[in-house]
Amino acid sequence: MLLERTNINPNTVDSYGLTALCWAARKGKEAVARTLLGWKGINPNKPDKHGQTPVSLAARDGNENLVRMLLERNDLDPNKPDKRGQAPVSFAARNGHEGVVRMLLGRVDVDSNAADEDGETPLFGAVENGHEGVVSILLERNDISPDMADNYDCTPLWKAARNGHEGVVRMLLGRVDVDPNAAEADGQTPLSVAAEDGHEGVVRILLERNDLDPDKPDNYGQTPLWWAAENGHERISKLLQNREGACFQTCRRGTANNALPP
Repeated sequence: MLLERTNINPNTVDSYGLTALCWAARKGKEAVARTLLGWKGINPNKPDKHGQTPVSLAARDGNENLVRMLLERNDLDPNKPDKRGQAPVSFAARNGHEGVVRMLLGRVDVDSNAADEDGETPLFGAVENGHEGVVSILLERNDISPDMADNYDCTPLWKAARNGHEGVVRMLLGRVDVDPNAAEADGQTPLSVAAEDGHEGVVRILLERNDLDPDKPDNYGQTPLWWAAENGHERISKLLQNREGACFQTCRRGTANNALPP
């Protein structure tokens, strides 16, 4: 009834920067969204004050019907990032919405490696939250970069090890293009951070690798065994000591200027 009026502009935003279509997407109102999308002057890409478009809002909440409806539009930008650089597929991946991730990646113009302002791709979001289904979907793609580091040199494997997600660690290590020794900016490897945080299962999985360096020190000379001992993780310390090549002699060697972490 309102759209029949000539003085109605459905692209008008409220004080939150939200259009009527954004509200429909945010609240999951599929019938309202369909009606709005039927209006010839509607802008399906108009974002809110955070830069989130209707498809980002629908993807974030896992509303497959709404995402499908929006993707039917030829004028939709399925990669439009918000102000933090997060694309719709990143929102879906971070929240574990497998159906929406598959739907978005079904578009040839959706970038599976789109990075946000921190350098994190959709894979990072899925890995950090342990969404194995989404990780599996992403790793099936030939265009995925599973070892791509963020702005702090952390890889998806490093994030998975930090958070103790054993299933995700196994999945990532199943890829031949994932380096189990890739260190972040401070030189900590996935094994080192897993040992520090007491993730015994992750440590065991990593130690199964023949190409793993169990004694690789960080920028301050601290090895995985040092981190395990420092934090009182006895079982992990024993696992590392039983691994040939691991030692406790590189404890706090420091950098060239003998700087130590705080």
